[in-house]
Amino acid sequence: MNDSPKSRAGRRVVALPPEIIPDLRAHLERFAETHENGRVFTGPNGGPLKHSGFRRTWHRTCTAVGLPDLHFHDLRHVGNTLAASTGASLKELMSRMGHSSTRAALIYQHASQGRDRAIAQALGNAFQVARETKIENASGT
Repeated sequence: MNDSPKSRAGRRVVALPPEIIPDLRAHLERFAETHENGRVFTGPNGGPLKHSGFRRTWHRTCTAVGLPDLHFHDLRHVGNTLAASTGASLKELMSRMGHSSTRAALIYQHASQGRDRAIAQALGNAFQVARETKIENASGT
């Protein structure tokens, strides 16, 4: 099994929101191996996480919380969609996600009514500032 990312873009440092650091620390203290190259996720007995065991646990947990069709990779999609909704540029999203092509990153830039309203409001604000500047310049103040 190859442990390397698919492309050079896949090897990167990604900033995390400081609000999640306490949860990450709690996870590391409770579940992760403590040595320098230790695993962040381990199996039930502390060894390597096996695909079959993880799948069973994942499906059981998803069903228990009412999301029986949720796939693990869907978490990446949600995270990347949320990152895109912050207004990040395509290049910023590509860097954050480890994509070397725009095609892959464009998948996460979903249009939404809420975002469309925010864009309209920002355009309206810019228009208002331009109008006020024009009026000020015309009146000589």
